[in-house]
Amino acid sequence: MIARLSGILEEVASDCAVIDVHGVGYLAFCSTRTLGQLPQRDTPVRLFVETHVREDHIHLYGFIDAAEREWFRLLVTVQGVGARLALSILSALAPQRLRLAVLAADKKALAEAEGVGPRLAARIVNELKEKLGSLDGAETAEALPAAILALAGGGEAAADKPEDAAGAAEAVSALVNLGYSRLEALAAVGAAARQLGGSPAAAALIRASLKEMAR
Repeated sequence: MIARLSGILEEVASDCAVIDVHGVGYLAFCSTRTLGQLPQRDTPVRLFVETHVREDHIHLYGFIDAAEREWFRLLVTVQGVGARLALSILSALAPQRLRLAVLAADKKALAEAEGVGPRLAARIVNELKEKLGSLDGAETAEALPAAILALAGGGEAAADKPEDAAGAAEAVSALVNLGYSRLEALAAVGAAARQLGGSPAAAALIRASLKEMAR
């Protein structure tokens, strides 16, 4: 199996790239995120690769980083999610945002991906939320409030301050009640916590988060 390709970027199309490795051109299907981060043509490039062997084909799927490949491997374990649909999801949601969407059960965010409807989005959340432990640094759903602060720059110390986590969770809940999606609320509260620093109260987080939303 091919796990990585290092060579010269020969061609880039709408859904794939061709890498020349010692005279052999390897075609790898990629997300738009990966394609957007590739260097100029005729320059060195490296892709992490997942190889799929079927009776009628051998396909290579290329990723700009290991995190995207790990999420690809997780996504294709979900019933109804094939390789191409997994790339579509990764094109709409970068790994960090995808992880938050699953933890927050934000089906609306998952449905942003082409080919993902409400039922499939719900299935992705239900099947993957228990598997996130297989990813390095992934948080469980129960640790989500502390994860908000960690993503905002608080690191592991956030887990040792339950009052901080409770304030963050209250702020997220308030934003959701105002009509924002959970993913939008998580991002805004994380940015607000990073901006305020220290141990901000829920009220301060809510005010700062709303300012973030208004930008």
